[in-house]
Amino acid sequence: MAQGVVQVTHTSSSRWRRRTGEYETLVAALEAAGDGDVLSINPGTYRENLVVQRAITLRGADGPGSVRIAPSGGVALTVRASATVQDLSIEGQDTSAAALLIEGSAPELTGLRVSTRSAVGIEVRDNARPTVRRCTVDNPAGLGISVLESSGGLFEDCEVVAAGQTGVSVRGGASPRLERVRIHNTSGAGLSLSDEGTVAEAIGCEIYEVKGTGVQVASRAVGHLTDCQVHRTTGDGITLDTDAVLSLSDCDIHDIPENGIDLRSRSVLTLTRSTVRRFGRNGLSVWDPGTRVDANQCEIHDSTGDYPAVWVSDGAAAILDACRVRDVPDALFVLDRGSRADVVDSDFTQVRNTAVSVSDGAIVQLDDCRIREAATGAWFRDHGSGGTLASCTIDDVSTGVIVTKGADPAIERCTVTNPGEAGFYVSAEGRGTFSGCRVTGSRGYGFHIIDGCRSTLTRCRTERCSRGGYEFAEPGPVTEDCTGDTSAEHRPAAPVTARQTASTPAYGLLGGVPEQRPATQPAAPDDPAVRPSNDVLAELDALVGLGSVKLEVRALIDLIAVGKRRQQAGLKAPSLRRHLVFTGSPGTGKTTVARLYGEILAALGVLERGHLVEVARVDLVGEHIGSTAIRTQEAFDRARGGVLFIDEAYSLAPEDGSRDFGREAIDTLVKLMEDHRDAVVVIVAGYTAEMERFLSVNPGVASRFSRTITFGDYTPEELLHIVRSQAEEHEYQLADETGEALLKYFTAIPKGPAFGNGRTARLTFEAMVERHAGRLAHVTEPSHDELQLLYPEDLPALS
Repeated sequence: MAQGVVQVTHTSSSRWRRRTGEYETLVAALEAAGDGDVLSINPGTYRENLVVQRAITLRGADGPGSVRIAPSGGVALTVRASATVQDLSIEGQDTSAAALLIEGSAPELTGLRVSTRSAVGIEVRDNARPTVRRCTVDNPAGLGISVLESSGGLFEDCEVVAAGQTGVSVRGGASPRLERVRIHNTSGAGLSLSDEGTVAEAIGCEIYEVKGTGVQVASRAVGHLTDCQVHRTTGDGITLDTDAVLSLSDCDIHDIPENGIDLRSRSVLTLTRSTVRRFGRNGLSVWDPGTRVDANQCEIHDSTGDYPAVWVSDGAAAILDACRVRDVPDALFVLDRGSRADVVDSDFTQVRNTAVSVSDGAIVQLDDCRIREAATGAWFRDHGSGGTLASCTIDDVSTGVIVTKGADPAIERCTVTNPGEAGFYVSAEGRGTFSGCRVTGSRGYGFHIIDGCRSTLTRCRTERCSRGGYEFAEPGPVTEDCTGDTSAEHRPAAPVTARQTASTPAYGLLGGVPEQRPATQPAAPDDPAVRPSNDVLAELDALVGLGSVKLEVRALIDLIAVGKRRQQAGLKAPSLRRHLVFTGSPGTGKTTVARLYGEILAALGVLERGHLVEVARVDLVGEHIGSTAIRTQEAFDRARGGVLFIDEAYSLAPEDGSRDFGREAIDTLVKLMEDHRDAVVVIVAGYTAEMERFLSVNPGVASRFSRTITFGDYTPEELLHIVRSQAEEHEYQLADETGEALLKYFTAIPKGPAFGNGRTARLTFEAMVERHAGRLAHVTEPSHDELQLLYPEDLPALS
């Protein structure tokens, strides 16, 4: 029953004649009202379900908060006409219905407070186009505002103060405009856009205190955000997935514990004059073929985590124009074949590790960029990785540009000023062409090219380099018209800076890119819990192939375990050296087995923690006298209680290494292994022939290692098994004839230096997925089987 009186002012055809009536219920008043009439509701609580179907005005007589529409169930207020509704409180209790429903009409709603526990606070559907101003939604049981079914409208100066699910949900081809809307304290996404045909625009909005993602755009939806803020979420700031399109202009994304912005599955993002700051993972994370970001005049800074500020992988592309990235662990990481980054007129400053890293066949193009205050300016890491650095300046870094493992970039007209070590450093079969480059004021060499790398230097110049302008190993690079001053300053070595201390994460010169952990996994703790030995051995047994390796490791573990039992029984245990040599080609699981070996020793109580510290030459060998012993000691200290894994250890002893500091690293390591024989297990790894030479360099080296374990190349059958596992993990299937085609493919594939065993299998699968996508991109409605099955024609051509 109504607890007030409704007064209706009726209009007539004559502007001079009006009449007023009073009704005991709102339903009765609505039935009596005609278009243009005004329903003025006296203060009170009305337990009625209202349906407005005429162009009337419905308002509280005494202003906001004086009238409560609060039925026991169902939709509290339904609007199906171009009515005006003002200053009402709407309260619903039905978790299967909306509190306020707007259908197929264009009403004006002003000053409403929707405080409810309904499925939806405000729902707009059936092509409705409301104008909603200064309204508040509080719905801890469901959605805040839902716009769907090709509806739209304007939401101005509104607020979603709490929502048990998404704050504002736009789907089904809807197209609303949000101006100065605040969305906060939601338990789902703040703003969610989905479905083809959905286009939403937000201007001057703020999304914060979200238990989830701030803004989600998915399934071909389109969004435009201008002058908006997204901050204080528990998930990513903004995510784009599955052909989503989003533009951000003058926006601020900050205080995000995960990725600032994450793009996947062919999504496209345009960023203009926007900022991403104080993020815990990547500031900008771009994945998958066809995914692209175009950033202009943007800033990414103040990372709170240990991840690269910009991450581009799996065939994605990024364009940075006039952008600034600063105060981050790493600035730009581009990895995987098909991935690309084009950077123009941009700044990378205050980078604790590497400013630009390129690996796994990725490409970058940097033009007129500035890199300053970084450990490494640019690092081209491995075979197939390359691109161009043109007219760039690199100042105040440890090393300007590093090229390793067959990478082949073009460096043109670049200047490196005051590097702590080398201006340009090439090793481990790195290549590269350097044209018109200059190094000034290096505390080490200007150009340091070792391991017989075949780089090309044209019209390069060095000035005031302490150890010399050029240091080449034979056979050395090809040079033409290169010059240097004759009065190099032999300055004392610079003290270690904060960027070079042991506490700073460093990725080995011959090592890989740090793994990008899935967003759903927390960072590993400093002292992880030790797993039972049976669990670790089960993981070892589950590895593909490696039959002889597994036998060797199990035999060694059995010896150690029985030795421990003999000690506990008061018997003399055999004196076992636990240090190992791993030999074999790349991609055969040496690092994985080393990690499991450490975990097993920790489970047996032989090691305190069992963690793995992976290093390579660049982590151990310095550019000046005395620095190598310090670096080696620091790496050994980080591995205390665990395993020190030295990848491609033979690079510490190059064949023509009389002037090389690698021998100092070996000598230091041998002494540390003797002095602290129970604190650290050392595993050295590399190609078989090269490791034999390494063990012969120092008389004490071979005696420190208990045995050599050889990792053979995977057979075609084992490589097929890896591909099958990858397909199953990613929800693909191999057609019946595809398995036989893969066996022939892996039998015929060249087994040269570029062959990567497990990595080759993974890259083959990725190439098949790309070709599969190319086939189906032009199929209008592919079947479920077509979306899964990979056929022999999806195999890449043999190179």
